[in-house]
Amino acid sequence: MFFKTCQVQEIRHLIQEYTQTLSSPFDSFLEEHILSSDFYVILEESNEIGYYAIHHGRHGQLLTQFYVRPSYLKAAQELFYQVIKKYNVESLFVPTCDELFVSLALDKDFHITKQAYFFQDSRLELMEKESLKGDIFGPATLDDLLPMQEACGDFLDHYEKRITNGELFTYYRGSVLLGVGVLERSKMLDGFASIGMFTNENYRKQGIGRNIILKLRKWCYSQQLAPICGCWYYNEASKKTLESAGMITRTRLLNIKVILPEHIE
Repeated sequence: MFFKTCQVQEIRHLIQEYTQTLSSPFDSFLEEHILSSDFYVILEESNEIGYYAIHHGRHGQLLTQFYVRPSYLKAAQELFYQVIKKYNVESLFVPTCDELFVSLALDKDFHITKQAYFFQDSRLELMEKESLKGDIFGPATLDDLLPMQEACGDFLDHYEKRITNGELFTYYRGSVLLGVGVLERSKMLDGFASIGMFTNENYRKQGIGRNIILKLRKWCYSQQLAPICGCWYYNEASKKTLESAGMITRTRLLNIKVILPEHIE
């Protein structure tokens, strides 16, 4: 068996196989790291066994994907360890919906920390607060660029590109921008879109963030998309906002530090 560098489009069929094994979806934060990784296919002669992806970031080599086809699973542990050693992998991004990846990391007793919550839609019908029904929500235009930059600062990047791509939404009360909604269609999971929000710091704790998520959920329904989202594991305020807007979590993203035997005293 050997490893060969490849382009992501060359292994789309393997990625599709991989996503079918997941017990729940993951959001755009993890997807962004995956798609900005270098991809490698695992081969036995001319047979494709699986693939993996490594993100080269400021914190070193991060393994973001590791998939082995069912008929070759007996080799998964050894292949996983070979990848770790060959590329001096320092950490792993492992979603708990990926049973194989979780299991392989647990086999090695690596150090586990909690990175994020991933949320799905409960499909519960929730009412907006009566006091917020006069507020205006809709797709952002380039006329909204300056107010959004002033309100959100570095919370977002590439504002113009995001507006042009239809990823940003505004939430106004009169001429005052109270918040911004974000929607990113998944490039790996068909029919899913990651949603999120930012509330103007002068208008927080009024239910605006919750209302933005409720409106983004409805927009997803109108586009035949399933809304998903995520937040940093230790951001309790965001977690409560998302849950109050009908999003539920059963999946975590783990940030796992690699500890090889030779590094253990």
